[in-house]
Amino acid sequence: MSLSVSRRLAAVTALAVTGLFAATAPAALAAPSGPSAPSTLAAAPTPPDIPVANVKAHLTQLQSIATANGGNRAHGKAGYKASIDYVKAKLDAAGFTTTLQTFSSSGATGYNLIADWPGGDPNSVLMSGSHLDSVNAGPGINDNGSGSAAILETALAVSRAQLQPTKHLRFGWWGAEELGMIGSKYYVNNLPAAEKSKISGYLNFDMIGSPNPGYFVYDDDPTIEQTFKNFYAGVGIPTEIETEGDGRSDHAPFKSAGIPVGGLFSGADYTKTAAQAQKWGGTSGQAFDRCYHASCDTTANINDTALDRNSDAIAYAIWNLGAATPVPPGQSFENTADVNIPDSPAAAVTSPITVSGVTGNAPATTKVDVNIVHTYRGDLVVDLVAPDGTVYNLHNRTGGSADNLVQSYTVNASAEVANGVWKLQVKDAAAQDVGYINSWKITF
Repeated sequence: MSLSVSRRLAAVTALAVTGLFAATAPAALAAPSGPSAPSTLAAAPTPPDIPVANVKAHLTQLQSIATANGGNRAHGKAGYKASIDYVKAKLDAAGFTTTLQTFSSSGATGYNLIADWPGGDPNSVLMSGSHLDSVNAGPGINDNGSGSAAILETALAVSRAQLQPTKHLRFGWWGAEELGMIGSKYYVNNLPAAEKSKISGYLNFDMIGSPNPGYFVYDDDPTIEQTFKNFYAGVGIPTEIETEGDGRSDHAPFKSAGIPVGGLFSGADYTKTAAQAQKWGGTSGQAFDRCYHASCDTTANINDTALDRNSDAIAYAIWNLGAATPVPPGQSFENTADVNIPDSPAAAVTSPITVSGVTGNAPATTKVDVNIVHTYRGDLVVDLVAPDGTVYNLHNRTGGSADNLVQSYTVNASAEVANGVWKLQVKDAAAQDVGYINSWKITF
């Protein structure tokens, strides 16, 4: 990860959510809104479990390359070119179309490696990338062998599955990131405008195996962000918004070009707080990676659990964002009336929606959009209550101290008759913070 952009405070993002919905006027129970513009997604093929042993085997190779080439894999050094050659050989053998892009920086030739998986819509490209270079001081196994190895193994999993995604899948390994995202800037700046417009999303993975890890998700594109949050909610791991690396890694040139971006990060030289250690384990008062940009960033500097989880999250995102099939949305019903949420230990409150005119049962992909204004979303338990009283949990006290809960959920409510009174039920489970249900919507 580059140090080219200064840090910013972690709290700034919460304010934007409040402002975004502040203009929404309270209203009575709304009439059905009919089909809405955004499409929903049918179930994608089941994402694979990425074997962490395979990812670590790539890291071992990168370590060996660094050891044989002066102890690093930095831009302009033999260790970087050997790293590129290793990754390219794996992808060529797996059936990818690879392109080696060259550029010049600091008097040396740099290399980007681009790998395209055959098929998918060429006008809708899902791209994933990581920087492959290290700093001069060390082999760069966490920064950023970890991201590079994980997307390499995910690409190989695409080949093993002979995946036939709706979107065209592209992977990139960037050079000279440590000098200021030079390689990724070169790639983006040299794409014709028509090609830039075809990239529907760019996913970035920089330092995902930190030895004292956190679980951070980029908060840029909402759909990409929610996809990663869905994965981690499914395995019971709370996440936080990523701020330490904002603007300091290879997503920045894509974002500047107007391309939707997202990604994962497990922490660099920021210090893990006591609250973070309580929910994630590890050591409070210590950096997420004490070997950041140092000679000790070796294969011994990897947390296997974090590497495993993040590798699986990468596959989950690529399978769901790239391989899902758009289907027309169903009829929507919305309630925009404010409902105050009393502080704990008060009882839960509900906001009802009466559904009528829908044939048969609710679908397995029933969509629930929630907009709750609250000063501490980690206090909230949010459920969808079906007309027969069946409860589907949507949110169970995750999100830590962040403000507000503005998210979309997919619920398998296929056992429920669609028509009837559905309720959003919200309980504040801890004292000292308050808020209200601003609105919610259910789509069949």
